[in-house]
Amino acid sequence: MATPTNVPLKDFRNIGIIAHIDAGKTTTTEGILYRTGLSHKIGAVHDGETTTDWMEQERERGITITSAAVTCFWKGHKINIIDTPGHIDFTAEVERSLRVLDGAVTVFDGKMGVEAQSETVWRQANKYGVPRICFINKINQIGGDFYKSLESIHSRLSKNALPIHLPIGFEKDINGVIDLVDMKAYTYTDFTDHELVQGEIPADMHEKAKNARSLLVEAAVEADDALMEKFFEHGEEAISVDELKSALRKRVLAGDFYLVTGGDGRGVIVEKVLDLMVDYLPSPLDVDAIWGKNPKTGDEISRKPDDKEPMAALAFKIATDPFVGKLIFVRVYSGVLTAGSYVLNTTSGEKERVGRIVRMHADKREDVDKIGAGDIAAVVGLKTTFTGHTLSDPAHPIALEAITFPEPPVSIAVEPKTKADQEKMGIALQRLAEEDPTFRIHTDDETGQTIMSGMGELHLEILIDRMKREFNVEANVGEPQVAFRETIKGTSQVQGKHAKQSGGRGQYGDVWVKFEANEPGKGFEFIDEIKGGVVPQEYRPAVQKGIRETLESGVIAGYPVVDVKATLYDGSYHDVDSSELAFMLAGALAARDGIKQATPIILEPVMHVEVTTPEEFMGDIIGDLNSRRGRIEAMEDLMGGAKLVKAIVPLANMFGYTGDIRSMSQGRAASTMELAHYEEVPPNVAQEIIEKRSK
Repeated sequence: MATPTNVPLKDFRNIGIIAHIDAGKTTTTEGILYRTGLSHKIGAVHDGETTTDWMEQERERGITITSAAVTCFWKGHKINIIDTPGHIDFTAEVERSLRVLDGAVTVFDGKMGVEAQSETVWRQANKYGVPRICFINKINQIGGDFYKSLESIHSRLSKNALPIHLPIGFEKDINGVIDLVDMKAYTYTDFTDHELVQGEIPADMHEKAKNARSLLVEAAVEADDALMEKFFEHGEEAISVDELKSALRKRVLAGDFYLVTGGDGRGVIVEKVLDLMVDYLPSPLDVDAIWGKNPKTGDEISRKPDDKEPMAALAFKIATDPFVGKLIFVRVYSGVLTAGSYVLNTTSGEKERVGRIVRMHADKREDVDKIGAGDIAAVVGLKTTFTGHTLSDPAHPIALEAITFPEPPVSIAVEPKTKADQEKMGIALQRLAEEDPTFRIHTDDETGQTIMSGMGELHLEILIDRMKREFNVEANVGEPQVAFRETIKGTSQVQGKHAKQSGGRGQYGDVWVKFEANEPGKGFEFIDEIKGGVVPQEYRPAVQKGIRETLESGVIAGYPVVDVKATLYDGSYHDVDSSELAFMLAGALAARDGIKQATPIILEPVMHVEVTTPEEFMGDIIGDLNSRRGRIEAMEDLMGGAKLVKAIVPLANMFGYTGDIRSMSQGRAASTMELAHYEEVPPNVAQEIIEKRSK
């Protein structure tokens, strides 16, 4: 298939495929690539043949880990598709993809309806205001039910989701859809390679289709007063197909109305999904101008999606390619990004040279000279650019809002097996941390061990596996540990005084600091309330540094102290003996004593856990969650007689839960968990933690 060139911006679509794990996102993407002529056969996830799951670990586990970007063309439109992961441990991948996309296709498993992670990705899409359409997949399989799945969308996500297509047939007999816009049937003879055949609606579905269309028209005319008037005066028949499409598009673009279709992600029916993408999802021109700040003045400035505007782009993903090295995926919001040009990274303040620009077809590459406003591609040759950084025209700098990521709650200690692995491990960890903003590494000062932190056990397991395969590093791995935090509940006012006289010049720093709890999530805040020169201006940053470093290494159990406000309000200095070092040590002493006197507590990460189980195992599962210090929050009925249990459980009690729940339910229950918040550890548990750390 020839690749169209010079596609106008109104015909661009930047689309994400988002869903719960195993709903069929990757298979649907494969179906789309096949129908648009990019691949010659449909790769099966379980055979490890898919285009977008190109990492070894993805192919082995049959899950998506990184967001893969592919470009395809349909009916004169250029579609950049990002297939995102469904597993909760890789939720940051979904988050950063949604940040740069204009629209999304939410895929649901027709046998399960709305699942736990479906709700998470739906919330993320709401957060970024991404308009979306719904595709109920697998309705051709035993237990697949379009209407029950639609009910679950209504009860758990939004009442404003209406079918635009109705399936013809049930389970294995499904062989097409009725399009409620043109009121025609589109059928196929089998699932493999045949075209959709347009025909008349089956007689037994006439009434159902008519009623469903009436609901769709009523919802559509709400978008346009003139159309509503026409509808009330002359009825549904007066609304033309073009008017109906235009009104529906308006409603979808508003972001709170969703069109629903269904079928088999491998089949010819994905052509109908492609039609919905080009007809109803936004082009870059339908999205508001993006706002950012002028890094020099701090003033708010905007950029419109136009090639004539100054260039502004956001880096949203880093990938290491075995052939070309570091690939930075960027979304260009305005202007043109040209290979060989210089750009300003307004986040780091560095100027960077754009080496090559490549359009990605999953892991295959096509070199291009430039990409314009509204487009997505990968750049080779940028050295100091990472996820969330803004690239701009050096003459017209702009800093776009960065992407924020949650703190990783799970840690493990890793040690290289041999001396040769030592150096390689450092390089490997650095590369992996560059790619993944939810993966952190630090060295434990007391033990000298390297600590890896991530979003969950699977996340860390994959990273260890990648370290072994991609970087040939053999490592010994410790047990998973919880990333506890410390904070305070009370207030204290303390003196930190460092005075040493040891012949020659002495050291003198003296400060009075007030410590109090900050709002949760606000982190460490330093307030300078010194009146006059009791602590000279040049020593105050050193006080802040001393306090910050003490808080980072912990006070009562060696975990970082968070959400504390430190106010420097008094002190004294010596003309000769005072120095930055002396005031830094004074600040450190104040922090150590101040935290101890302000009712310190330990915080632990608490997870939002959802378990889907057949009813007969419900009692065991609830009893087990209670024994793990869990609080049951809700229980709901799901499709197919299954039950959903929602609970809040401390992470410390959830290691190995996936295996435990399998053995408890003969392999029939499944669970997901994501970080809910941090909360205070009960006193008896806190005592155990402190004793364990002091050993």
